[in-house]
Amino acid sequence: MSPFLVFIVIASYFGLLILISYFTAKKSNSASFFTANKQSPWFLVAFGMIGASLSGVTFISVPGWVGTNNFYYFQMVLGYLVGYFVIATVLMPIYYRMNLVTIYTYLETRFGYWAYKTGSAFFLLSRVIGASFRLFLVAGVLQIGFFDAFEIPFWITILVTISLIWVYTLKAGIKTIVWTDTLQTFFMLTAVIVTIVIIAKELNLNAGGIIDTVKNSDYSTMFNWEWQSKFNFFKQFIAGAFIAIVMTGLDQDMMQKNLTCRNIKDAKKNMFWFSITLVPVNLIFLSLGVLLYHYAAQSGISLPESADELYPFIALNHLSIFAGVIFLLGITAAAFSSADSALTALTTSFSVDFLNINVHEENNNINKTKRLVHIGFSLLLFFVILIFNALNDESVVSAVFKAAGYTYGPILGLFAFGLITKLKVVDKAVPFIAVISPILAFFIDAYSEQLLFGYKFNFELLVLNGALTFFGLLIFSKKDAS
Repeated sequence: MSPFLVFIVIASYFGLLILISYFTAKKSNSASFFTANKQSPWFLVAFGMIGASLSGVTFISVPGWVGTNNFYYFQMVLGYLVGYFVIATVLMPIYYRMNLVTIYTYLETRFGYWAYKTGSAFFLLSRVIGASFRLFLVAGVLQIGFFDAFEIPFWITILVTISLIWVYTLKAGIKTIVWTDTLQTFFMLTAVIVTIVIIAKELNLNAGGIIDTVKNSDYSTMFNWEWQSKFNFFKQFIAGAFIAIVMTGLDQDMMQKNLTCRNIKDAKKNMFWFSITLVPVNLIFLSLGVLLYHYAAQSGISLPESADELYPFIALNHLSIFAGVIFLLGITAAAFSSADSALTALTTSFSVDFLNINVHEENNNINKTKRLVHIGFSLLLFFVILIFNALNDESVVSAVFKAAGYTYGPILGLFAFGLITKLKVVDKAVPFIAVISPILAFFIDAYSEQLLFGYKFNFELLVLNGALTFFGLLIFSKKDAS
């Protein structure tokens, strides 16, 4: 695919996003940036959350992951359903009842100042890491598809990518994100479905043939019952439930969208429809992986070294130009559907949780502070991506969830302790507990085979980390004197 065509596709896409930003920014204020004035239609939020939840990680990594991990990822997806049910029935009613702008304000009400700051700080760390991983994906594709042809260095690719996000999220923030997420989800799902159709046509498969190919493939093994395997069903299912709770229900980025719905009834409808839709969508991504490997085998294509490169490698080099264009739209939409909202959520959390901005006030000082924070996090993402580019040597999807196991664990432990018990904690001890727990989890994970009779941790490391935080809080707890 010619670099000029790549440029036309990407420029047109971002032109559309900026156009959406222009219209959503009209009559917007500070409350629009942080809460969308509580006027978002629930069905719009639900559809947009599909793209934000899947992101560039699922779009690129999950199809390639099929080659080594079969359909085992789907075990986690089933666990997600349990997690989303807990979010809709337990967490969101609390957030709406307390009328929260950032969800970590709950921790201040429940425990105190230091617990509040600790929860927010761990979110900032988690989201900076996660957003950087996701942006790294799309920047890499843009580098190969366009910037390499003009010998433009990778750091400029990253700078351009982040600058584009900054431009269309600056004015209206989450109000714009709700609408751009909807567009980006549409492009992402269209790209996957069109790619499947194109591959099926190349292999002379009809709809029944596609189903039979996927069903009869060795890659489509879905359940693993070996208890020592890191892909054991119960490990994956439980990890999926907790990952959904922390990476959606305890994540300011994802919850900020949900909190823009008009009321709790609409927010629940959004969550239920989103979770139901996510199951078949993930099956489509996994099926695409089977078809990509099958197509490569039938066509004698040598597979790339990294599984993350499978989908872009075949789409850009071995399918039609149309397929390449569709892929570029899909990967760009997938990556930016989570990265743009991450920048808004980071700005919101830092502004409200650490700078104590009143989002309902409207003055020049607040707007200036918001802009400075927005720029600051844009620069931080830029430098973290450069670091990740220099150090990363494993599958991006594994890296994201592994990082989440360490950084979201303390948040899980804090919220679980607050919701399950009525105990108070020594507030000043909370930051130390939150730091020590991931360190202990790291060493337990490193020596788990020796300590736990061959047991290997996978994504359920998140549960271990949260449990360590929970018990640390229990040690430093006291009964509520009131």
